[in-house]
Amino acid sequence: MKIKKGFELQNVCGEYIIVPTGIENIDYSKIISLNETAAYLWEGCSKLDSFTIDTMVELLMREYEVEEEIAREDCEKIITRWVEMGLAEE
Repeated sequence: MKIKKGFELQNVCGEYIIVPTGIENIDYSKIISLNETAAYLWEGCSKLDSFTIDTMVELLMREYEVEEEIAREDCEKIITRWVEMGLAEE
């Protein structure tokens, strides 16, 4: 799994948003708001050439006090949404 090129995390007035960059991504309906946890995962995953659900779970558990089962469920939901929205790909 990897974050697709052409999307960037920005902090605008304390809100985390993913914005399209580059001419091929000029579709402003894809500006996505993230909570602090999802933004943390985006930053961590975007620094990697590729990642897995296990990678995301490890990142989440390293930063937050959360049980592995709950972290895995949350990460699966997040990555499913990212793929549906065209922000991540396998």
